[in-house]
Amino acid sequence: MTSQPARGDVIALPDRQNRSDFLVVIPARNEERTVGTVVSDIRSRHRCCVVVVDDASTDRTGAVAATAGAAVLKLPFSMGAWCATQAGLRYALQHGYRYVVTMDADGQHHARSVNKILQAIVSGRTDVAVGACPHRLSAAKRVAWAYFRLLTRLSIRDFTSGLRAYNLRAIKVLGRRYASLLDYQDIGVLMLLQRQGISIEEVPVTMSARKAGHSRVFSSWFVVAQYMMQTSVLCVSRLGPRRRRKAEAA
Repeated sequence: MTSQPARGDVIALPDRQNRSDFLVVIPARNEERTVGTVVSDIRSRHRCCVVVVDDASTDRTGAVAATAGAAVLKLPFSMGAWCATQAGLRYALQHGYRYVVTMDADGQHHARSVNKILQAIVSGRTDVAVGACPHRLSAAKRVAWAYFRLLTRLSIRDFTSGLRAYNLRAIKVLGRRYASLLDYQDIGVLMLLQRQGISIEEVPVTMSARKAGHSRVFSSWFVVAQYMMQTSVLCVSRLGPRRRRKAEAA
């Protein structure tokens, strides 16, 4: 299964006159209450295009995003946050963008943070920049992330931050077919990048509380248990033999 949208799923395209070399990708499902403000804030601060990947929302998420000036990719059925994000990354590759910034649609991430994380990759300091706000984490999340740092050897404090910037090298890795198999965009993506020799750096940013909805990963104890179990298996397996991954990337 891949996240590439079917032909005809682009339901709105804004004026491309102000296009720059980076694209903002926002995966969204049932975020009509906040996505319009998020898109408007970005477009008011940055001369860039914004793509909202509508993960088969049952509300007016796509229409609200289009009205705010975003390009909207409508997935035929719900495929999850990572597959929606990957669809946006593939869109960026197809349209010649050099950098991609990903953001959540719920209003937690600030448009003013875009330049901060972009600078880290445009300067060549790193391939991937993760906007981190560790103090927002609950005690339970802090314990969980310490556990996953031990398993993965990733020096990341804010694993689930969806505020990230990718350069072209990282975008190409994440646009590959094998990257479509990841269940979660956080630890799985970071591990895949690490194994491909992609450098990752955290950049301190400020974030707001979620304005609507609830956490996809921490919505119930059952989902938390499922997440911990699946991610632990992923960490132990290290996403398969390194040699095989290199062969697939060739």
